[in-house]
Amino acid sequence: MTSRDLRPLVLNIDAVTTGRGTPALTKVASGSYFVVMRAVGLKVLKNKLSEYVRLAASGETVLVTDRDRVVAELVPPRTERGTTAADALMAEDIRKGLITPALRPGGPMPPRNPVMSFDELMRQLDEDRADR
Repeated sequence: MTSRDLRPLVLNIDAVTTGRGTPALTKVASGSYFVVMRAVGLKVLKNKLSEYVRLAASGETVLVTDRDRVVAELVPPRTERGTTAADALMAEDIRKGLITPALRPGGPMPPRNPVMSFDELMRQLDEDRADR
């Protein structure tokens, strides 16, 4: 399959003949229900990567081929992904179960339970420094 084989096709056009014998369309769609996918070879992709990334970012799917065999797809980011790389990485780690999100995000921090009083901490620090 070549990139020429992946051109959008026009299907099911109802045409009638006008009095002069030229076809006239009776039903015309303003858009298409078919998803348009572009195919690009590795060599062309390497030379025009930013162009194809912009196409994917705008919602188009780009098939990457190597010797007329599809080896990868450039697709738009999923809606559940964040807009920054850090948000996307965190969402991926949450999906994998490596991170558990907060139960009450954005709420106040829970109160701290001090381990010891300040005076006791300073006393222990002085004891540790006395050994030097």
